[in-house]
Amino acid sequence: MAHYPEPVARLIEALQRLPGIGPKTAQRLTFFLLKRPAEEVRELAAALVAVKERIVYCRTCFNVTDEDPCRICTDPTRDARLLCVVEEPNDLLAMERTGEYRGRYHVLLGALSPLDGIGPEDLKIRELLARLEGGETTEVILATNPNVEGEATALYLARLLKPLGLKVTRIARGLPVGGDLEYADQVTLSKALEGRREIS
Repeated sequence: MAHYPEPVARLIEALQRLPGIGPKTAQRLTFFLLKRPAEEVRELAAALVAVKERIVYCRTCFNVTDEDPCRICTDPTRDARLLCVVEEPNDLLAMERTGEYRGRYHVLLGALSPLDGIGPEDLKIRELLARLEGGETTEVILATNPNVEGEATALYLARLLKPLGLKVTRIARGLPVGGDLEYADQVTLSKALEGRREIS
């Protein structure tokens, strides 16, 4: 990168650290930003800084929020008997987009992946168990992704939760195996939620 001026090289290098951005895309984005008006670039920079400074994880459900606890956790119209467990905040947003689910959520902030060194202690499982001690929840819906890690996480949680006397269900297979909730359309997600079943 020595042939680029230092600020350009630095931005290309920084952009490459983002997921899915290789050297060519980083260069393309850098030169795109160079052509944009200064005010537009300042807005982007300010938005990046604001996300880091103002967004936190909800202390109850671990969704991203600018209010702690988040709006979903403080919404009195939500059904406290239902608790939907998802891997990431993006998955929660995908479930919300269906308009079908009116319960509460718990975000694990990941999935079990021994190959990547992610075990139960790296997820918000202890916090999930603590939430369930309150006794309000009667059904836990496991809405982890239908891939190897998501299935392993769902099975692990089902084994952990069954002795608590709760109804433990898994969203149905309306989702393609190997897909992510984040990219599923609303109809597919609605059907998956509708057809959830108890884990035996």
